[in-house]
Amino acid sequence: MKAEFAHYKKEELMRMLTIMQTIRTFEEKAGMMYGLRKIGGFCHLYTGQEAVAAGAISSLDLSKDYVVTAYRDHGHALACGMDPKKAMAELFGKVTGCSHGKGGSMHLFDVEHHFFGGNGIVGAQIPVAAGVAFAQQYQGSDGVTLCFFGDGAFHQGAVHETFNLGKIWDLPIVFIIENNQWGMGTNWKKVSAVDDFSVTAGAYGMKGSSCNGLDVLDVRATIEKAVAEARLGRPSLVEARTYRYKGHSMSDPQKYRTREEIDEYRKRDAIQSFRSRLSEEKILSEEEWSALTQRINTQIEEAVAFAEESPEPALSELYTDIYA
Repeated sequence: MKAEFAHYKKEELMRMLTIMQTIRTFEEKAGMMYGLRKIGGFCHLYTGQEAVAAGAISSLDLSKDYVVTAYRDHGHALACGMDPKKAMAELFGKVTGCSHGKGGSMHLFDVEHHFFGGNGIVGAQIPVAAGVAFAQQYQGSDGVTLCFFGDGAFHQGAVHETFNLGKIWDLPIVFIIENNQWGMGTNWKKVSAVDDFSVTAGAYGMKGSSCNGLDVLDVRATIEKAVAEARLGRPSLVEARTYRYKGHSMSDPQKYRTREEIDEYRKRDAIQSFRSRLSEEKILSEEEWSALTQRINTQIEEAVAFAEESPEPALSELYTDIYA
C-alpha cells in the first residue's frame, strides 16, 4: 500500500469518498430542482470543490470543533453531518429545513453538528469565525474553528483585520482559502497582488501553507497539521487551490471562461481521481462503488421527496427567531 494511504483505515477513506460523492449528488440534484423552479433565490453550487470540505472537515472532532463558511455552503454542511433532507428542505424554503425555510441556500445552519453557517455577505463570516474561536479559547474547550472563504473574499478589509486579531489573541483557528480560480466573473490573478495567498500569512506572524484542493488526502494531511497547531494557540492560513465546475451562482452565464478550461479541470476531477486510486490499491471494488453511489442516489431522492412534501412556514414564522 502506498504511504499516502497507510495513515488511514479503509473506513476513513471510504467516509471521505462518501462525503464527496454525497455532496456531488446533492448539488447536481439541487441544480436540477432550481431549473424546475422548485428552488428560488440565490443558489451557489459547490460542484468540483468537494475534496476541500471532505478532507478538511474529516480532520476535526465535531464534539468540540466548529465550522464557519460563506454562501457556497451546501458541501460544508453535509460534510459536518447535516441531514440532506434538512438541507434540501431549506433550499425549497420549507419549515422542515435547517433554518426553518427562512435562510435558503446561503444560510444553512446546524447547531447540533457544530456548523455555524453559511453567510450571504462576502467575507462577513470571517470575523464571526474568530468570535467562535475566541469563545472556544475563553471556555477552555480545546476546540478549533475552521473558517472557509473564497479567493474573492480574500481582499475584504475584515479578512485582514481578523487575521491580525487572530494572531494577537493566538486564537485556535485555521483560515482556509478555497481558491476556485474565479470570483463572480473575474480571474483571481487580475485582482491579487500575489499569486500565492499563503505567503500573506507571514505579514501577520502566522504560518501559511497550501495544498492541492483537488486531492482529498493532500487537503486532509495539510489541515490535520494546521488543526494540531491551532489547538496549541497557533492560528494559520491554508490556501486550497481548487475549481468550481458551475457558475458563480445559478444565474451566471459563465461567458468569462471557456468550455475547454472546464473540461481540462474535469479530467482531474477529485472524486474520480480518488476513486481510481482506491481501486488501484484494491481498497475499493466496483461492486462497493456501485453500492455506494446507489445508496447516495436513493438518499438524495428521498431528500427531494421530503422537501416537496414538507409544508411552507406559517406567516407567524416571520416573528420567530428574531431579536426585536
